[in-house]
Amino acid sequence: MGSFSIWHWLVVLLIVVLVFGTKKLKNLGSDLGAAVKGFKEGMAHGTGSGDAPAGGTTPQVTADKAAADKTTIDVDAKTKS
Repeated sequence: MGSFSIWHWLVVLLIVVLVFGTKKLKNLGSDLGAAVKGFKEGMAHGTGSGDAPAGGTTPQVTADKAAADKTTIDVDAKTKS
């Protein structure tokens, strides 16, 4: 029960592909890559480079917020008295 061999990992990969399908895995990979790229760009802008837009947000962030507003339901939780 030490380490896994290459055959163990290939079987696991085959099961993952069969369960999720290649299209979902491709979308997941591209979404993850876009998230990492956005994080790196955000970190670069946060270092004080001075090239931030006057509004304080980038157009991509504004578009993402607009898309999220269409699908997000904002609810205020109230406690019982």
